[in-house]
Amino acid sequence: MAEVKATRFGYSDALLELGEKDDRIVVLDADLAKSTTSIRFKERFPERFFEMGIAEQNMLNVAAGLAIAGKIPFASSYGVFVTGRAWEQIRTMIAYSNLNVNFAGHAGISVGPDGATHQALEDIAIISVIPNTSVVVPCDHIETKKATLAAAYNGGPTFIRFGRAAVPTITTGDTPFEFGKANVLREGNDVTIIACGIMVNEALIAAEKLKLEGVSAEVINLHTVKPMDEKTILESAKRTNRVITAEEHQLMGGVGSMVASLLSRNHPVPVEMVGVGNRFGESGTPEELLQAFGCTALDIISAVKRVMKR
Repeated sequence: MAEVKATRFGYSDALLELGEKDDRIVVLDADLAKSTTSIRFKERFPERFFEMGIAEQNMLNVAAGLAIAGKIPFASSYGVFVTGRAWEQIRTMIAYSNLNVNFAGHAGISVGPDGATHQALEDIAIISVIPNTSVVVPCDHIETKKATLAAAYNGGPTFIRFGRAAVPTITTGDTPFEFGKANVLREGNDVTIIACGIMVNEALIAAEKLKLEGVSAEVINLHTVKPMDEKTILESAKRTNRVITAEEHQLMGGVGSMVASLLSRNHPVPVEMVGVGNRFGESGTPEELLQAFGCTALDIISAVKRVMKR
């Protein structure tokens, strides 16, 4: 049975490793260090940890200053606060000058009982639209560690979107990870399923069930949403001529919209999208919410069947 662990622990695993190797690594948090797991860095390197309180805008401004001073900052909070509340600071103080600032947070409806105010469903869209930014949405804690390690030396603003709920581990230490390069986890000929974050596991489950029905589904782990691996997506779409996207995020402005834009300009094919349909989150367990919002393997299967008829 696969190990079940929250992706946020991969974030702090990487911070500890980075902290051991590079004294330029500094970590900031907004009164949520236990939740984001950055408290582990605080316990090991207290002199390089900055508790900023519930003040995300100030936290990102301080992170910008630290980057200008030669440090490599990681600032974390809930995704909705670190990207939403501090959006203007990210845009003007960090991205405009292309500073090497990394900001991270747990997002999506799988945040769970904290409800709509704490469930970031717009963060991929609002950060991706800012020039110079990168956005990474890892699928498990191992990949989150790899993404965080890579972000430290990415040379510009990077948003790391991790999760709070425990999810199955589907990669290993040997699974290739290259920033900006999507991974084809399963080859297929009938339909392409492009997923990110916790939806990658749902896509793999869906592909296995579809195989029993005679449908060959290719599954792409789009861990780096921006810059998007256009080459891998287009090669797959040209082979299958049908595409499904799956994300724990609003469909408008999210991965589905980005993939549809790419395909419409280069290789128009039928596209179906699985994600959140223009609504706010709500309180509940992660499992209940994923089902209620149509973000499960069964929803991906339904989308595949729709696209196969087009």
